[in-house]
Amino acid sequence: MNDMTAKPFDKTVTGNYFEDFKLRQEIVHATPRTVTVGDVSLFTALYGPRFAVQSSDAFAQKIGYLRAPIDDLLVFHIVIGKTVPDISRNAIANLGYAEFRFLAPVYPGDTLASTSEVIGVKENSNGKSGTVYVRSTGRNHLGVPVLSYARWVMVNKRDVNTPAPAPVVPELATSVDPSSLGAALPPLDLRGYDYALAGSPKRWGDYEVGEKVDHVDGQTIEEAEHQLATRLFQNTARVHFNQHAEGKGRFGRRLVYGGHIISIARSLSFNALANAFHILGLNGARHVAPSFAGDTIYAWSQVLDRAELPNRDDIGALRLRTFAVKDRDCADFPGYKADGSHEDGVVLDMDYWVAVPR
Repeated sequence: MNDMTAKPFDKTVTGNYFEDFKLRQEIVHATPRTVTVGDVSLFTALYGPRFAVQSSDAFAQKIGYLRAPIDDLLVFHIVIGKTVPDISRNAIANLGYAEFRFLAPVYPGDTLASTSEVIGVKENSNGKSGTVYVRSTGRNHLGVPVLSYARWVMVNKRDVNTPAPAPVVPELATSVDPSSLGAALPPLDLRGYDYALAGSPKRWGDYEVGEKVDHVDGQTIEEAEHQLATRLFQNTARVHFNQHAEGKGRFGRRLVYGGHIISIARSLSFNALANAFHILGLNGARHVAPSFAGDTIYAWSQVLDRAELPNRDDIGALRLRTFAVKDRDCADFPGYKADGSHEDGVVLDMDYWVAVPR
């Protein structure tokens, strides 16, 4: 006869807290994900990206792809979504990214899986939380790396009395060397690139360093929309879903997943950067302030640099800095105040490389 008073086995997973992370710990994340055209359709419905290479098999094949590759940010979201149950389920906030490289195209039918290494830990001064630094890699079903990046996350402690580990903060590059980025794309024959169908005649050489562009359009975040998006990526961070818990927290409501803002900003950037068809790498990104349902997101970008890519005469790289701003248009390019802090309304500050036909 079963003893109903006995303590049951603990079968549920509550995720890791700050004190559970150990330096150089290797984590294999559960649930590989096969990416389908259905995922692409829902991603398009959520954000409205219009880059021709990712939108049309015919367009992509004419320049050398097997078919239309998966949108870079959908790849990113799926890879990072695999890591959330182990890395950031108990996070307070995702703080930033660095050394972020796309390594190979992903196509419908490919299966993605993620692994991470803990590269740094540092308890916060309040003793209630700490920052965890990880390097994560996404691979396809053939074991080929498709994405690699570092990120750092503020994570709650389970027990505030747990002694703090010795702090280790990794030294991360402030930018990605563009010479390492060209191999992410197959050889392309841009004689088949149709600029009218792509939506703009502007090529790599048409952009000047220092130039600023207002992407003009805005997108309002709906409550159901940002939660649907986060579920699409199998991201289980409870700050995005559990109003019962978050109603008692600092903001009193659910936070919008930071990657949702990145995807909106990228989609908005089509207006002025229609031929920036591939994100090569991310130098860094900061989620400057939280976003919530009801916010309307606008964006603007500045060209920070132009770079030739080794052994590539088909494409060049533009280094962009994109600011996403909530509830104010970007005609006056809101970025920084005189004291170096971000202006009111800025929610994302992202520095990245994109590929543009030459």
